[in-house]
Amino acid sequence: MAIDTNFNDVFNTLKANLRKLENNFVVKADEPGNYYLDTKYKGLNKKDIMFAAVQIKKNYVSYHLFPVYVFPSLLNDLSDRLKKHMQGKACFNFKKVDKELFDELDRLTKKGMEKFKLEKDRLATSFKLE
Repeated sequence: MAIDTNFNDVFNTLKANLRKLENNFVVKADEPGNYYLDTKYKGLNKKDIMFAAVQIKKNYVSYHLFPVYVFPSLLNDLSDRLKKHMQGKACFNFKKVDKELFDELDRLTKKGMEKFKLEKDRLATSFKLE
């Protein structure tokens, strides 16, 4: 699949935001169109717990943020503009770079990282924390 140049810009911008946090995680994938971070925590199934990923899809770029799935209260202060980009419980889709939205998503990602650090012991025993 040919990668849309605009999607590549979106992907690279979102990936750059995640890369700033990379030292706190395990890089599971780092290839064109796919960047994936796992936590350093193991779940009940003894597998690493996902933290975040950014991927180029056919019609958009997806940003998956697992902390908002486990801790939905992280979404309480989400702007309506960013909510419009949500698909499902933990995915945000974008077609173009939007600095304001990406800055908000970056702040949300950092809050998710802090919440995971605070709850790391409970993460290993359950995903139904809230």
